[in-house]
Amino acid sequence: MEIRRVYHEIEGIPSYYKPLLSVGYVKKAVQRGLDNYHAKYIETDSIEPLYHVCFGGMIFSYLVALPNKRRRLKHKLNGKQHDHH
Repeated sequence: MEIRRVYHEIEGIPSYYKPLLSVGYVKKAVQRGLDNYHAKYIETDSIEPLYHVCFGGMIFSYLVALPNKRRRLKHKLNGKQHDHH
């Protein structure tokens, strides 16, 4: 697997940090985070998950549209620079 090859090729990283990069550790950390989120917000019938979804969706859509917006802005600025006679 590519991930294992990269993991074994990492040099200069102390041996303490290498287990933190393993797939199993990351899976456990994500599961712990989801369990904590569920206990804090879902089990308490909080409205905050709705806010998280709404604001997260807005941020995600902005980030997805950002390259297109930058491309159009660059094209517009280049057009204005070439219009100077």
